[in-house]
Amino acid sequence: MKLKFFLFALLGVIATAQAQNTGTVSGKISEKSNNAPISYATVSIKDNGKVVSGVNTDDNGDFTIKNLALKSYTIEIQYIGFRKYIGSVILSDNKKTATVNISLEEEATQLKGVNIVAERSTMEQKIDRKVITVGKDLTTAGASASDIMSNIPSVNVDQDGKLSLRGNDNVRVLIDGRPSNIDPAQLLKQIPSTSIKKIELITNPSAKYNPEGMSGIINIILHKNANTGFNGSYSGGITFGETAKYNQSLDLNYKTGKVNFFGNVGQNFGTYQNEGHIRRLDQDVNQNLDILNDNDNYLYKVGMDYLINDHNTLSFYTNQNKSTGTGIVLTDIDYNNGDPNILNIYQNSRYHGPSKTGTYNLAYKHIFKKEGHTLDFEGNYSDTKVTQNASFDTQTTRPDNTTNDIVYSDFIGDKRKLSTINVDYVNPLNDKTTLEAGAEARITRSNNNYNTGNPLVATEDQVSNYTYDTDIYSAYVTFGQKFKKFSYQLGTRFESYKVAANLNHGDTKFDDDYITLYPSAYLTYNLNEKNVLQLSYSRRVDRPSLEQTKPIREFSTPLITSYGNPQLRPQFTNSVEMNYTKTLEKGSITAGVFVRSINDQISRTLSPDPNDPSGYKQVLSFTNFDNNSSYGFDVSLNYKLTKWWDIQPSIDFSSINQEGVVFEFNPATGTSSPLQRSVTTSAFNARMNSNFKPTKRLSFLLFGFFRGPVNEIQQKRNEMYKMDIGSRYTLLDNKMNISIRFNDVFNTMKYSFDGIYPYPQTGEFTWESQTVYVGLTYNFGGGKIKSLQRKQREDNTNKGGGGMF
Repeated sequence: MKLKFFLFALLGVIATAQAQNTGTVSGKISEKSNNAPISYATVSIKDNGKVVSGVNTDDNGDFTIKNLALKSYTIEIQYIGFRKYIGSVILSDNKKTATVNISLEEEATQLKGVNIVAERSTMEQKIDRKVITVGKDLTTAGASASDIMSNIPSVNVDQDGKLSLRGNDNVRVLIDGRPSNIDPAQLLKQIPSTSIKKIELITNPSAKYNPEGMSGIINIILHKNANTGFNGSYSGGITFGETAKYNQSLDLNYKTGKVNFFGNVGQNFGTYQNEGHIRRLDQDVNQNLDILNDNDNYLYKVGMDYLINDHNTLSFYTNQNKSTGTGIVLTDIDYNNGDPNILNIYQNSRYHGPSKTGTYNLAYKHIFKKEGHTLDFEGNYSDTKVTQNASFDTQTTRPDNTTNDIVYSDFIGDKRKLSTINVDYVNPLNDKTTLEAGAEARITRSNNNYNTGNPLVATEDQVSNYTYDTDIYSAYVTFGQKFKKFSYQLGTRFESYKVAANLNHGDTKFDDDYITLYPSAYLTYNLNEKNVLQLSYSRRVDRPSLEQTKPIREFSTPLITSYGNPQLRPQFTNSVEMNYTKTLEKGSITAGVFVRSINDQISRTLSPDPNDPSGYKQVLSFTNFDNNSSYGFDVSLNYKLTKWWDIQPSIDFSSINQEGVVFEFNPATGTSSPLQRSVTTSAFNARMNSNFKPTKRLSFLLFGFFRGPVNEIQQKRNEMYKMDIGSRYTLLDNKMNISIRFNDVFNTMKYSFDGIYPYPQTGEFTWESQTVYVGLTYNFGGGKIKSLQRKQREDNTNKGGGGMF
């Protein structure tokens, strides 16, 4: 008993002696403009550049750091929206306490209000991505995210809203770093342009990212206010075309103490008109299409962050996408080839149905005492339901003017569930070395039901059920070091992938199960403060999605029907990329080159319908082409010519060597035969964005775009080009701005092609490209930003679907 008492006493003496030989730094952090306390500011104590201790200020702006060795330190205080403070403190035997009361000064760009959107968009080159901060020049491009994307360097949007990056459409699209069950082309039409804060282009992702996406990842970050007190912003606009389209969004936020509530609601609705024609040259058959889409889209985001203490944060949010649309397609086909059985076919098809996706996310973040040392847990669940009711009224007129009518209905019901669990760990082993590791489980369940009353379809095929399930388990590790001018990062991802496809409860099955490694490497060399070189390598995969595999009608006209291909194989890509960034006195320039080797590339294919004896009908589907290779480059400049004039030109070029099998139709025999074909597909794009600001409140915009012709394996796509002009006026102490933009001034945008296989044919499609957009944005409230920093996630399939709508 005495021995125990002696030991406790000895430990107490040692602890007291140790406490007597340490010091304490305390103080209060406030705003210089109004002396208001700043909560949760970061206070770091450094010794020779290395962090030895640190805390966040409390609700009253106070902080205390204890048990510091008696010596000289550097103290750093920083908070988003304020200039960083760097000072020194000295602790000694004569002075064991130090008081630091600092008033931080706001950054010059910090304005009253929230979600202040810059006049012009900016682009920043980071180690693994380009980050475009969306300015007012982009939000006036149109009503939806799809309209903005056409203005982003290296990104293209086709007439159906399908994205491509560096000339390749195998690209992942994320919302706030999370995947969506919605096809990207449809998703981008649902997101109001004014809800977008940033767009990230990740062209060569490292091993810590899921390996899907040959050309990379596009991550769209939505506005999320996290400012003290109550604040928000409203944006709305009208697009005048053939008919008026409307978009609006509202951001609200309330932060008090340790809890931050945030919400965003966006809507866009209106009627969109497209038209086109396709002419088959060998048979003199003309097909004219008029397409009308009446859409009403809503996007909700609601969530909260709870700061448990300085080291632990819990966050929850939900995204809700709701869409209701009606699509009407009028198809008029004239047979001028003397066919004794057909003179004309006229079809009125109508597609209607709602879609709904609910995403629920729960995240926990632990911040260790060492700066940059973090642990993240995240769970995500997404549930999508899509219903489509379609009706087809087809009238066939014969040469003797007799007619035959076929009227029937289709029903498609889609259900998809995506569940993911992630853990991510980051440990800066020292000021030069960082270790990252993580694991993920991703489970997808998809169910598709199809019911048709088409009398031309065999009875046993009029009802079908298709399921497509995937189980993916993965783990990754990356290791990186930074030196004076040189840094590197090496990583690898281990992944187990299993897919099971089932048609009609076992009639047709497709299974695949494999384990793969995906390595990556990054090298960065700083020539000097203004010149940076980056070299990177990664191995990636594109897996077929539900849209690409389900053998069920996606859309149909009398001459073209779109189906998936359940026999599609994954495509694998090895990619090497080099980027160069130069900081100029009045701007910056970024350039990149890339080389890729592609195995089993997934591509669209057009072939004769084997069930059509007339030889007129075609099937639009997907197939794997043989091994291909590609290379390309992109260059972009952000430069301020004068105080009132800045420009942002960009160009990109890509070339792909494609080899594959196409079908060639023989009109003499009425049969089609396969043909091995090789072609070099090259694509060139150029953009010029120019901003003029004659006064502090008034600015003008000039935008030009050119896309060169592309010779593909089945057809040649012709060039596209346009010019936009716009103006913007700011008032109410920068809290409100009114903008107007005239898109496609000369009405030159159109999609046209000349096809060779399976038949010689030519076509052209136009849409409401020439429009006038009028918008208003108003910001209210005030405060300073503090929010949970989340990991970025991504999807696991090639989302490329077809689509005319």
